[in-house]
Amino acid sequence: MSDVLIRPAAAADLPAITAIYDHAVRTGTATFELTPPDLADMTTRFGNLTGAGFPYVVAIADGQVMGYAYAGPYRPRPAYRFTVENSVYLPPEARRRGIGLKLLTALIETSAERGFRQMIAVIGDSANAASIGVHTRAGFEMVGVHRNVGFKFGRWLDTVMMQRELGPGASTAP
Repeated sequence: MSDVLIRPAAAADLPAITAIYDHAVRTGTATFELTPPDLADMTTRFGNLTGAGFPYVVAIADGQVMGYAYAGPYRPRPAYRFTVENSVYLPPEARRRGIGLKLLTALIETSAERGFRQMIAVIGDSANAASIGVHTRAGFEMVGVHRNVGFKFGRWLDTVMMQRELGPGASTAP
């Protein structure tokens, strides 16, 4: 695999992003969605996030989208407006190559530049050691586990909550 370029996502990336997420929904527990959204749904989600000023990035290697990451609102109430939740997805062939960490690092930097102060990772499945490890390497700390809150593939799943400060964090008012 050639060098990896991290750049803002574009509409032209959405078919590849949709395919990556489709695989994640159908085969994994990183997301608790049960039915993969189609390209139209993913296009709407992309437009809503980027239109609201949230960062959305892709990893490009060998001319292909090899993963994507975005930040979105953590919760809808206005007091949470400086806190984002992150998402990072890779196709199977891109895993364990450092691409997830590169995407997450770029997302952290861009989110801080945009004035966000906290980033929350809601990791599906407490057995998801790869995601927990990437978040730990990116400076996230464990803040808790919600036990047995999702049901997918015939079993109960936890969500692991991790958090890191962005920029000055809570040391100053926004």
